[in-house]
Order: sequence, then structure tokens, then C-alpha cells
Amino acid sequence: MASTLRTLLTAIIVLITPIQLVMAADYHLAPGDILSIGVWGYEELQLKQVIVRPDGKVSFPLVGEMKAEGISTGDFTAGLTKKLSEYVKNPQVTVNVDKFHTTRIYVLGQVNKPGMYEIEKQHNLLDAISMAGGYTKDAAKKKVMVLRKAEPGKVQTVNLLNLLNKADLTQNYPLADGDIVFLKDNGRIDFARDIMPFVSGLYYVDNMNDD
Repeated sequence: MASTLRTLLTAIIVLITPIQLVMAADYHLAPGDILSIGVWGYEELQLKQVIVRPDGKVSFPLVGEMKAEGISTGDFTAGLTKKLSEYVKNPQVTVNVDKFHTTRIYVLGQVNKPGMYEIEKQHNLLDAISMAGGYTKDAAKKKVMVLRKAEPGKVQTVNLLNLLNKADLTQNYPLADGDIVFLKDNGRIDFARDIMPFVSGLYYVDNMNDD
């Protein structure tokens, strides 16, 4: 019975990512996204490879710089349309995301394929575990640990069984670049002894890569 439940839950994790679809208009833009922006009937306003810069802004003819980071594609389109209406009569604006930014996260411990993963578009706990092939039979599913690169020493603990069995999506935490998901085994583990040295090494390597 336990083996059957474990297999079912692992399958749910592996399959859940394709189900979590985000409507194009609801997607929130972020640095690294590559956009195609067009205004119907104006060839000079058909732009490809518009990159959301690290400062969260994009540049567009006539209107200059616009904030894009954290704004939904739909709202960004509406904002650009409003600004262009000062120069173009009834502009028909389209904004498409050609390539989503990637977030590098680490999934370690009791997963089938531990390592570093680059996730596009969605960056949640279940997405990360799914990309790592799901958890192993030895994983302590009630104490999944999320370590934040931006908050060294802070650990969030997630009861994965509650998340799946009770649909408690409040625990499906979003992940940021450099975060670590650690699934410990069912035995006892000393955080300072067993995890922190490895985490420190990962952050050192990650910072070297950024440089």
C-alpha cells in the first residue's frame, strides 16, 4: 500500500508541471525575457528580440523606456498602447514572449536526479522536484527544506504530503535564482554538519559563474 501511494505521489509530481499552465496575458515579465512587439500597420514599429534588461525595463520607439519587470504581459501591452496613442491613432499592439528567462536552482538530496536545473517561466517547489525526477523512497517528505540564496541561514520547511494530499498550494513556494531545495532522508541529519558546507560550496561556484 505504501509503495503504491509513493508511486502515485511521484507520478503526480512528475506530471504536475505541464498542468500548471499560465495564460500568456497573465505571465509576469522578468529580466531576461525576450519579447516581440508589434504595432499593426507600422512596419517601423515591428520589433524582434526586445530584451527585458537587468534593470527591469525595455526601450521602444517613440515612448522610450518602459518598466516591464513584475508586470503581466496583458498590462504591459495595455500600458504600451496607452503611451503609443499619444503618437499613433488607435494603435493595435501585440506583445509576445519569444523566450522566457531562466532561473537556476539546485535540487539535492533524496531525488532521482540531483543537480542544478534551469527552469523557464514557472519557478515553484513542485516544478523543481519534478525536474529532478521526483523524490526517492527514502525521502523525508514531511520535511522538505528550501534554502534561499538571498537569505543565508534561513530555511523554509515544507510538508510535501500536505501539499499534495490536501492541495495546500500555499506551500508550493516560488523559487529565485540560486535557491536550493533539499530532500533529506528518513534518518536524522545535522543541518550545520551535513548541509551547510555543501551549500556554501555551491554558492561559491555560483558566484564565480556570475563573475
